[in-house]
Amino acid sequence: MRACLLLLLSILLLAPAGSGAAQPPPLMLATDYDSSVEAADYWVSEKLDGVRGRWDGRALWTRGGRRIEAPDWFVAGWPTVAMDGELWIGRGRFDQVSGLVRAGHRDDGAWRQVRFMVFDLPGHAGGFGERLSELRRLLDGAAIAWLQPVPQFRVPDAAVLQARLQAVVAAGGEGLMLHHHDARYRAGRSDGLRKLKPHADAEARVVAHLPGRGKYAGMTGALLVERGDGVRFRLGSGLTDAQRAAPPPVGSLVTYRYSGHTVNGLPRFARFLRVRHEPAPPDP
Repeated sequence: MRACLLLLLSILLLAPAGSGAAQPPPLMLATDYDSSVEAADYWVSEKLDGVRGRWDGRALWTRGGRRIEAPDWFVAGWPTVAMDGELWIGRGRFDQVSGLVRAGHRDDGAWRQVRFMVFDLPGHAGGFGERLSELRRLLDGAAIAWLQPVPQFRVPDAAVLQARLQAVVAAGGEGLMLHHHDARYRAGRSDGLRKLKPHADAEARVVAHLPGRGKYAGMTGALLVERGDGVRFRLGSGLTDAQRAAPPPVGSLVTYRYSGHTVNGLPRFARFLRVRHEPAPPDP
């Protein structure tokens, strides 16, 4: 028994520090926008289609708690304060930046395309307006081309907000994020941070591959997926031919978008978006 304990202790001591996932960082998480929101009270920015990252002053971490192996030059000279942001290449290029982060190697050529777009300072005690002023001052002083503040703007009312949403979506963007001017940064779901998109999205687990017919014969026609509450439904729309030939494996988590629910509680017009390579951190 003692020998087994000593062996286990040796394995733990010799394991490299970055070999596994740490605890998810304490992130502020958004709630959905609704008609009760006073748009004029919020700072608004585009919802970037990238990989969320938390800089702790020394290293970058994913929202799930995995260290991001960015090249040394990429993080050289960054402020030693915590920053919350998005690793981003451009609209519609999520798969590229996600693959780079998951690859776990330092591909200089690929990283040259990436920017860390910062939208908050988690360690600052002030409201978002104060944090934004400090963030802009901090990053202007750093003068690093790939370390930038996310552009933030104000709108006078909901009508202008909806017009900005339509313009962003028409240009290939995902939607908008809203930070309440006075809200302090706190971990977990917060009404001080809202997301506004033309479609809702959620996650489900793949439980089977359903065979295709017609032009999809011999490929996957749809994914049978299961929500966290045990409800199952099909996801066929949104899959590319390449994904039908090599579908997300059974057990993987996928993100889908939808527009409301049917009378039976199923997502209406559900459409596959992407594989979710790590689940969102649990609400504290």
